[in-house]
Amino acid sequence: MKELLDKLTSYNLFNYLLPGVLFVTLSGKLSANSLTLGDAMVGAFVCYFIGLIISRFGSLIIGPTLKKISFVKFTGYSAYVSASKQDPTLETLSEVNNMYRTLSSMLVLLALFKFYEWIELQLPGLKAWNNYILIALLLILFLYSYRKQTQFITNRIKANNGQ
Repeated sequence: MKELLDKLTSYNLFNYLLPGVLFVTLSGKLSANSLTLGDAMVGAFVCYFIGLIISRFGSLIIGPTLKKISFVKFTGYSAYVSASKQDPTLETLSEVNNMYRTLSSMLVLLALFKFYEWIELQLPGLKAWNNYILIALLLILFLYSYRKQTQFITNRIKANNGQ
């Protein structure tokens, strides 16, 4: 267990585990559905996974939406890679930036979670489809995350090769 904890980076803690724990805790307070588990080890992994989902939602939906409405502005990726070689603080700032986006994403997902709960009351037959809806949404989320990560790797290689 200690070895596992030693491998957790601050990014993992603040962008996956913390939002996951907060989501599970807040959803338990705001909703009739509890996501808490009895086993602490399993609960930690579930919270981490929920945090990963929240982070990916923020990366794929919240970030691009805020960029599209000009709420945030980004510089080119090549410029970021070049500047981060000269200023290692940029990686820490980027990590904090991602944490804010992930926490914003968590709040949006909490609202959507509560809204879905209300829709379930309006359409009682929907409850039988919950597992299928969840699997489909997670599949879509992780397929798009895979595509984005592949693009990120490709762009980083190009930036490091001066392309």
